[in-house]
Amino acid sequence: MYPYEIFLGLTLYDILIAIGVAAAILLFSFLADKRGLKGLLQRLVLLCTLCALAGGWFFALLTQSVYNYIETGVFKWGGMTFYGGFVGGAGIFLLVYFIGGKIAFKKTDTPRYYLEKFFTVADIAVSCVCIAHALGRIGCLFAGCCHGKVYAEKRAFTLPLLTISASGNLLKTEYTVPVQLYEACFLFALGAFLICRVLRKKTYGLPLYLALYGAWRFFIEYARADDRGATIVSFLSPSQLVALILIAAAAAIFYAERRFTKDGDE
Repeated sequence: MYPYEIFLGLTLYDILIAIGVAAAILLFSFLADKRGLKGLLQRLVLLCTLCALAGGWFFALLTQSVYNYIETGVFKWGGMTFYGGFVGGAGIFLLVYFIGGKIAFKKTDTPRYYLEKFFTVADIAVSCVCIAHALGRIGCLFAGCCHGKVYAEKRAFTLPLLTISASGNLLKTEYTVPVQLYEACFLFALGAFLICRVLRKKTYGLPLYLALYGAWRFFIEYARADDRGATIVSFLSPSQLVALILIAAAAAIFYAERRFTKDGDE
């Protein structure tokens, strides 16, 4: 790992997060064009994305602080968690999308266009989230956060964990389960799968993402070692508890999409 400043106060974690966000925005524009979404809707989604990024950062910070409070009884701002940012950012995205869409399309010839295309937008959005999240997980590897269990000796499922000083000197060698890289690979694969579905005009991308990522995250948590606090369910980590909620949400959204669309394809 290399959690040190590269330039202008930025670390590799910061740089990869920025690259991930930029890649997600560019990918959304590409997929939206391929699916023929109107320019007004694309501008609305861009506004939603910017609002979601700001809100997601706040809720990522807030959620980890609450986890720490549950565990220690002392509230102190600090740390970030993907789930908090994802859920909070998604909530803001939806709020801006539906309120902004109603205002933006009210005087157009197709006032319900943003509603009709919601699941298409959602399918594209989760594809982009996968790519941004994958790059962010590589950033986690450099930052040293979200790490897996550490062993003194090499094992088949581990990689060397080198702690290097800012001057380039090797400080310590251990062996860790590289859950950040495992998750990055999973997210790139999931993103590619969802992108292919978008290009083939398949639906149910949102519930597929929630179910598959939720299941993956639940089980990969057993290999993680960085403590993120306690939950009201003593035998589940915060991430595992949210993973189960995501899987339940996937079932509900699948039913809603199946109920309010004519069939599985557009």
